[in-house]
Amino acid sequence: MGQLDLGTGLRTPFAHGLPCSHFDVSAQPPAQRLQAWRERVGHVMDVQPAGDDTGQPFQAAIDRYQVGDIVFTDCRSDAMRLERSLARISTDSVRNFAFHVFLEGDVQDVSVRSSPRGKDAPSSAKVLALDMGQPVRMQRNDCRVLTFFVPGSLVEEVFPDPMAIHARAMQPDTPLARLALAQVEALGRDIAHLSAPAAQSAVRAGAELLLAGFGKEARLSGGARAAARAAMFGQVRRYVQANLHRAELTPELVLAALHLPRPTLYRMFQHEGGLGAYIRHLRLQHAANDLARYPHLMVTDVAYGVGFKSPSDFTRAFRRAYDMSPQEFRANSARPP
Repeated sequence: MGQLDLGTGLRTPFAHGLPCSHFDVSAQPPAQRLQAWRERVGHVMDVQPAGDDTGQPFQAAIDRYQVGDIVFTDCRSDAMRLERSLARISTDSVRNFAFHVFLEGDVQDVSVRSSPRGKDAPSSAKVLALDMGQPVRMQRNDCRVLTFFVPGSLVEEVFPDPMAIHARAMQPDTPLARLALAQVEALGRDIAHLSAPAAQSAVRAGAELLLAGFGKEARLSGGARAAARAAMFGQVRRYVQANLHRAELTPELVLAALHLPRPTLYRMFQHEGGLGAYIRHLRLQHAANDLARYPHLMVTDVAYGVGFKSPSDFTRAFRRAYDMSPQEFRANSARPP
């Protein structure tokens, strides 16, 4: 999986050897600050001003720490709109999972239009999880936000289907959530003074507590039952991936091939809107990757290659999910970000 890089600015190690970097737009002329921020983070997220009033100088600063296989950031910024588009996803290698904890301010209007679940996150959130391999739009208010960018292997320890965590917001008032938030707030206060081993331990503990909180809300805890569910989900996922090109791949075929109880299969994919929606989502995701990676491959061949029964069915599904045709998506992907 791709490792997140928030910029190529000077990296200064702590006295104890923890790699870190700092970036602040206040060093730029006021008229150039927003553009400087875009250049800093724009290869991961597209940045737009939050409103029509752009007369005030934009303010933003970020500290970035590489802590083993986790990136931890502490960001203060004015309000902004952020988008991670399908076109960007198809042309980069960033596949981490992001856990945002807003110590000040919050995030609003989180939209995941391509999600087969057909619903978005609550109108505002203090703790938000994102799969960087899926599209998202959101508006961040003036805020201070601490973010953990973690590898998929860590998420899979709690979520058998890591994609299911995308755009989930955690309720901040449960006992486990309060414990996680206290740990993260202390980390933001203390990390600059910690040794590398202490920072690694604290960052990983914070990420694991957040994951445990999300898992508790999704009812994924429970020892042997959770392990059995994870094993069954892995079996279904492998079968779907291996047979995605077959037009006859349906939930009924999966049930017959794997001899799973229908209620169990339904519950496993309820968060995705059902197994049929999960299959359709994977087909569209694979199609988007093929459209971007193979510009000379005919759209018809892409459609059949991921199991759609006809090019017209494919075009309708693609437009419904991504608000553009496959041809428009390919043209957008060919342009430099």
